[in-house]
Parts: sequence; C-alpha cells; structure tokens
Amino acid sequence: MITGFDHVAITVADLGASCAFYERVLGARVEERYEIDGRIAVSRVALGGALLNIHQQGNGIMLVAHHPLPGSADLCFRWDGPIDRARALLDERGVALVEGPIPRVSATGRPCQSIYFRDPDGNLIELMGT
Repeated sequence: MITGFDHVAITVADLGASCAFYERVLGARVEERYEIDGRIAVSRVALGGALLNIHQQGNGIMLVAHHPLPGSADLCFRWDGPIDRARALLDERGVALVEGPIPRVSATGRPCQSIYFRDPDGNLIELMGT
C-alpha cells in the first residue's frame, strides 16, 4: 500500500541558482549531490520532512520523465503555522506572491490557507498552512 511520497524530482535550467533559491527562501539543506563526469548533476535537498531531487537539465541521467522541462512542476509544501508567517518570510526575502492567501483543504481533509509563488524556473510553489 502507498503511504506517501518519498521524494519528488524537478528539472531546472541552473542547478546552482535553484538550490540557492530553495536554501535562501525556504531553508532547504543539501543532503547529497550526484556527480557525472565531475559535474553536479543532481542535488537532493531536504525541506522540513520533504525531499526534493533537483536535476540539472540535460545531465545525462536516463531514469527521469520522458520530457523533463524546467518550469513544469507544481509543488505544495506544508507550512507549520499561520500562513501569514509564510507570507512575511517571502516578503522579507523579496519573493513575489502569485496569489493568496486563499482557502484550501489539505490531503488529510483539514481546512487551511495557501499562498503561491514561483521559483527561478517558473515552477509554481504552494505553501499550505493554517
């Protein structure tokens, strides 16, 4: 039986810039890096209890989606606390909101609030809190 996601993978145009964004904005920690021919091809980052594998576009790894493209992901992370704190964090770090806060329902059926913004590749990022 499925118990949840282990990790999600996204493809980006600039691995260094994307990792720096997730570190600066959301406090991500790089857990591992995978190299091919001396170049970093994938960075595995931890964001709270979530893992995100960030793939450099054209890295030569074949075990990926058929057409991995930068900017094609829509990710939702759970935010521990009031969504106003998340909004204040984004404001403090100079990240523009796309929308929110707006009411949503979590995967567990709990009412919540979400805000939306974009990463450097245009992926839509949602933070879902109370």
